[in-house]
Amino acid sequence: MSSGQMPPWLQEQLMKMQQSQQNLQAIMQQKQQIEMEKIEIEKSLEELKKALDEDIVYKHAGSILLKSTKKELIEELEERGELTKTRSTVLEKQENRLKETLKEQETKITEMMKSGTPGSPPNTEVSTSDNPRK
Repeated sequence: MSSGQMPPWLQEQLMKMQQSQQNLQAIMQQKQQIEMEKIEIEKSLEELKKALDEDIVYKHAGSILLKSTKKELIEELEERGELTKTRSTVLEKQENRLKETLKEQETKITEMMKSGTPGSPPNTEVSTSDNPRK
């Protein structure tokens, strides 16, 4: 069945599923970036904790380095670490919701294709509203 012969309701479901897949891919990329940032923070903290309290330390500020204290840098890195944990948790929840949505969409499309009712989706619930999209 080519897309030209595909009923509009099926095309719409396939487009929704494709959008969900793209959203899932974007979230997974963000999770990967967060994971890399967490590793970088952990390594930085590990090295910083090896330094003596009186050692001179620097931090990145764009393309330059600024003099700082060990204590300040540890606090900043730990704060960034907590933020990445929070962001990671949020992305994990979004990923799980999208995966569930994709399963539901796939099941719906499969059922629609099996029943093969041309022109309208099979087994649809009757809406009492004039506008079924809310």
